[in-house]
Amino acid sequence: MSRHLFDELLDYDQVLAEYEVVLGLEVHVELSTASKMWCGCTTEFGGAPNSHTCPVCLGLPGSLPVVNRQAVESAIRIGLALNCRIAEWCRFARKNYFYPDMPKDYQLSQYDEPLCFDGRVQVEVGGHGYEIPIERVHMEEDAGKTSHVGGAGRIQGAAYSLIDYNRAGVPLMEIVTRPIHGVGSQGPEVASAYLAELRELMVALGVSHARMERGNLRCDANVSLMPKGSDRLGTRTETKNVNSLRSVAAAVRYEICRQGAVLAAGGRVKQETRMWHEEGYTTSGRSKETAEDYRYFPEPDLVPVAPDPGWVESLRASLPEPPARRRARLQDEWGFTDLEMRDVLGTAGALDCIERTVQAGAAPAPARKWWLTELARRANEEGIGLAELAITPAQVARLQAMVESGALTDKLARQVIAGVLAGEGDPEQVVASRGLAVVSDDAALGAVIEQAIAAQPAIVAKIRGGKVQAVGALIGVVMRSMGGQADAARVRELLLTRLRQD
Repeated sequence: MSRHLFDELLDYDQVLAEYEVVLGLEVHVELSTASKMWCGCTTEFGGAPNSHTCPVCLGLPGSLPVVNRQAVESAIRIGLALNCRIAEWCRFARKNYFYPDMPKDYQLSQYDEPLCFDGRVQVEVGGHGYEIPIERVHMEEDAGKTSHVGGAGRIQGAAYSLIDYNRAGVPLMEIVTRPIHGVGSQGPEVASAYLAELRELMVALGVSHARMERGNLRCDANVSLMPKGSDRLGTRTETKNVNSLRSVAAAVRYEICRQGAVLAAGGRVKQETRMWHEEGYTTSGRSKETAEDYRYFPEPDLVPVAPDPGWVESLRASLPEPPARRRARLQDEWGFTDLEMRDVLGTAGALDCIERTVQAGAAPAPARKWWLTELARRANEEGIGLAELAITPAQVARLQAMVESGALTDKLARQVIAGVLAGEGDPEQVVASRGLAVVSDDAALGAVIEQAIAAQPAIVAKIRGGKVQAVGALIGVVMRSMGGQADAARVRELLLTRLRQD
């Protein structure tokens, strides 16, 4: 047993020797509709605080909400993609709670009448498949955002707090699993794989940007330990504020070890919410000792939702290829190893960018190289997603074609990328305006080659003595003199021809 900041932690393997890990995952997905759930206010990210608001999303007296049809359609598509049944009739309820981020002092949500229910999704971890049972997918609205000033950005120790209601009323889907059994030692990895599957699915469906760093996709991880041989679930905790694939795995693992230590010491796990901290630990939030935390009653200002069965079936027919099937197909078509494909899937948005680049004419390997190296680096520097970079897959394909034709080296291609990202035009325009084309003209290269031969007599002697591989050093000299813009193959040819003449 070890000590980690505030908590005693039991060794992970020790916990697994005595207990079965049971997970429950609640994932909130912000939909990418143009307007909010009940009004016409924009859902655009950012903007001045409280500028994307109106009497409806602020809950002012006399305002009446209207259901966003696109949000309902997106919810049905999500449910169908998760193999859910779609309700013939459902309605919203008022979930009453009093907190500054909810201006109405209640949230419109679906309590006991979800739109989608009884689903499932498969994930794979370490070559083993796990079926995740989906209890429900229901519609609700997002809350505003609270910013705590002072106190390291947390409410504890803050001097004051500010509320931005721009996010209030944004369409939000909650995807709730049933208890997940049988994960063994892979519990943290299963949780992360499930979240990754949902993220990819949301993007494939076109219903959400699913960017975890912006809060488009958020996960609450429920963890409990059940003694082996028992059929009675242990007390669960609900860890909130989990905003990355790495964090959900780390949070689950931490809670397993923490709860194991509590039980090993003869204590009782407290049913509560806990907050995840990126430093690698959880802290206690509020108690949830009672199952019913909120008061619900049917929303009187909204009519029930009764999707037409024909509409539902037309949406089912429009679903894209399931992500797992698509991944397997693309890996086979591209000839990527499992490790290469893992790197692709580990970079958000890379799969789509690579696929479109290949469709534009590039080979899979160089397409993967550009998106996972130079372009991923630039996206990280700017704090944006790959798809948000000011370069298109078609432009990357044309760039690679120029490399393969000998018009550009990899080094020059990186400069071209910089120019495209800076708004200087297509790759061809950047090459022309910056003068980046590879020099293959014999006359232009000849003078530089003569200078290199004159400056490196020792290397020249080695080459003439039979050590032809030493020509690489001379090629390097020429390339440096030409600022990397010489055709290396042509330089080699000209050098060897010149040295054989003497």
